Amino acid sequence: MDYEVVAVKDFTVIGFERDFSSEDSYTTVPKFWDDISDQYFSRLWGGKTPETPQEKAVMEHGIGEFAVCIDGAGGGKFRYLIAGVYKGGDIPNGMTTFDVPGGDWAKFRAVGPLPGSLQAVNTRVFKEWLPANPDWEAAGQCNIEWYSNGDPDSPGYQSEIWLPVRRRK
Repeated sequence: MDYEVVAVKDFTVIGFERDFSSEDSYTTVPKFWDDISDQYFSRLWGGKTPETPQEKAVMEHGIGEFAVCIDGAGGGKFRYLIAGVYKGGDIPNGMTTFDVPGGDWAKFRAVGPLPGSLQAVNTRVFKEWLPANPDWEAAGQCNIEWYSNGDPDSPGYQSEIWLPVRRRK
């Protein structure tokens, strides 16, 4: 797998949050992205001036660069944020923040159209890489999806899965 382990400083993200079931997340999470895109991204990236506090936050914090999957929602569910780096200020209604812990993070590269390329890498990370890795183990309750600029339908589109890790003892 194409990955590297790098030190990441702690940071805070802001974004739109929903709970998802692990069983059907590969179909329901892309629908969440579609909803947020229809409501915010397509208009703003089309040149519309931000008017609402939510639209201003999308632009100011780069919401859409990250998604954060957070364990612990209970009942086989996880929290999922479509997010950007929080730079301070008011948190608009319907949005939340999350503190991403610093430390060693394994970053796995995915190339190809979304969501398929990223979902394939995600599956391999958790079903192949983690169980078989002699050096690294998961070290946190969240993982991150990073999205580059560009056309997410392109065969050359780049994204990443970030996973907090620690050396095995």
